Amino acid sequence: MVTIVDYKTYQKEDGTIFNTLVVQGGIEVVKNQETGKNYLTARTARVSCTFDELTCENLKGTQLAGSVKKVDSEPYEYAIPNSGEIVTLTHKFEYVSEEESILKENVVMKEEVF
Repeated sequence: MVTIVDYKTYQKEDGTIFNTLVVQGGIEVVKNQETGKNYLTARTARVSCTFDELTCENLKGTQLAGSVKKVDSEPYEYAIPNSGEIVTLTHKFEYVSEEESILKENVVMKEEVF
């Protein structure tokens, strides 16, 4: 399950305004690579939607079936909020519905045989 925790409003280059919902997965335990100590975190992802700001605001707290998964992406630079350090990442977090997750995990693509 994921929970809608916020929304963000953006403006396209052509001036069109649109919203995305910020969804958050469950709590995870992660080990700090430098100190080796555990800490708790929750993955978040933004999901495009057709809702206006009032609807987005009213959807906060709503739970949806699915999860936030780590997926590979083209490399991009990211500034770490606390330190301002710039790092290059090759992944992003994406909302995956329960149905989509089941299909990805259980369906084997047919391979061509020559």
